[in-house]
Amino acid sequence: MSVPVDRAPAITADGLRRTFRRDTGETVVALDGVALRAEAGSLTALVGPDGAGKTTFLRLAAGLMAPDAGTMTVLGIDAAHEPQRIQDRIGYMPQRFGLYEDLTVQENLDLYADLHGVSAADKRRQYPRLMEMTALGSFTKRLAGNLSGGMKQKLGLACALVREPELLLLDEPTAGVDPLSRQELWQIILHLVGEQRTTVVVSTAYLDEAERCHRAVVLHQGKILAQGAPDEIARLAAGKVFLADPPAGQSARGLQARLLGTPAIVDAVPEGGRVRFIRDGAADARVDALAQVAVAPAPQPRFEDGFMMLLRRAGDRPPSAAVRLDRPPERQGDGIVVDVRDLVRMFGRFTAVDHVSFEVRRGELFGLLGPNGAGKTTTFRMLCGLLPVTGGTLRVAGVDLRRARASARQRIGYLAQKFSLYGDLSVIENLEFFASAYGLRGDRKRARIDWALKQFELADLARVRSRQLPGGYKQRLAMASALLHEPALLFLDEPTSGADPLARREFWQRINALTEQGVTAIVTTHFMEEAEYCDRVAIIDAGRILAQGTPAEVRARARPQEGREATMEDAFITIVEEARAHGHPAAGAA
Repeated sequence: MSVPVDRAPAITADGLRRTFRRDTGETVVALDGVALRAEAGSLTALVGPDGAGKTTFLRLAAGLMAPDAGTMTVLGIDAAHEPQRIQDRIGYMPQRFGLYEDLTVQENLDLYADLHGVSAADKRRQYPRLMEMTALGSFTKRLAGNLSGGMKQKLGLACALVREPELLLLDEPTAGVDPLSRQELWQIILHLVGEQRTTVVVSTAYLDEAERCHRAVVLHQGKILAQGAPDEIARLAAGKVFLADPPAGQSARGLQARLLGTPAIVDAVPEGGRVRFIRDGAADARVDALAQVAVAPAPQPRFEDGFMMLLRRAGDRPPSAAVRLDRPPERQGDGIVVDVRDLVRMFGRFTAVDHVSFEVRRGELFGLLGPNGAGKTTTFRMLCGLLPVTGGTLRVAGVDLRRARASARQRIGYLAQKFSLYGDLSVIENLEFFASAYGLRGDRKRARIDWALKQFELADLARVRSRQLPGGYKQRLAMASALLHEPALLFLDEPTSGADPLARREFWQRINALTEQGVTAIVTTHFMEEAEYCDRVAIIDAGRILAQGTPAEVRARARPQEGREATMEDAFITIVEEARAHGHPAAGAA
């Protein structure tokens, strides 16, 4: 994308500094000497690990807070001195956009239009365009609370656009939405920039989204590591990216874990049954010995490769995070830990889960993929014994859940989408609460809490309130809490939603270590590249399974984009779109 330069910059920041103080009295530097420009009519991405300063920068640009030092000029206005003038001309969509769930789509739109002083004439002109752009025209009478995650995001975007802003600030607008919804949201963003010349600044945890932008800014601990065109940042990894096939009898994620333990490796991720890795420096015989095959150069580096090179230079690297269990799960019977047959769940006359069948064996990592509203979380809640079953059979850890839900729950760990932590409790207080909830007492309780603090490297943060933790540490605490009672089976419901690339890699390293010790895991995710970690996956939509098999078998059904190999995201979109084209109802559209 070429950058338009025929107007003055929409945002100019120079020497920007902002600090915060935690309850413990510790000072946190959110931004430290940041200087950047966002050209008018351009699309700029802010990327970086948790705590890098992305949200703080957007809030400063929106005039919602003032810097401690430095200057921020937005649309030619000093953000510190005239914030209201800026807010009258911009649209801002924070991570948790404030939709009113007991109001309809139309009522939410009207509310935000009235708050921004949009005239009746402008409403008549704007509403049809926004409804067409977001494909919400058929849902104006639906309560916002009954929309799927992707539809909520599109409604939030429509509310932010209701007064035709000159500048649009988006804070992780695609966090927690499925690939189809993400694709639709980006079509809207690209239309705004390309056709309406709206300036857009977006923060994102999806590094492939940064590749679509004119400019990318990589933030780390409040400082800018690099900024420029995405392909310029990608070239930082030129000649350093390779592909390796795992040796016979080893999974791609097993090879990945071993590669990440090698000092010369900057990054390694499963991809298409192989492992894509970045090697910094000269050839390392230990790397080739691990792969036990010829290592081939990757065709070209990606933005994500350059991003990981920058983090390595800053001192960060994907951790080799191993969790060691005191008591690994014992083998049971034929090895089937989860056996689902013709599972049905009705809510009144609405069928949320429609005759779903699958099985999962001990030590297996099974992925349940699907659009927002497809029935994944409902299936999870039945598997955990949190919802009764309407029909079918369901055995978990050898227990029939239709008869003994309480006893099955003692063998299960559940990591929910929003991390069921108590924000006002400290790390240690959360661990004590969950240990008691799982029935742990006395010496056993203390031993398990000590294990969690050590294994998840939380001891130094034991007295910090969980709401003040960075996202990656909240994730660690949530997983530690779910493992306190040593479950044989883990349910992970979108555990990496909104997490930065380093936190996602750390999470999957821990899951790999657990499955190697015999823990069985079932995971839902909207990061399709994470499906490559799974032994098998199932794609579900409108409560029905559309495809099931190994990642390679599912990927074979994809319609790849021209000039590159098929990805899991290609396969997901192909399978769901083909099913809907043949009369299969869309999730969330009932």
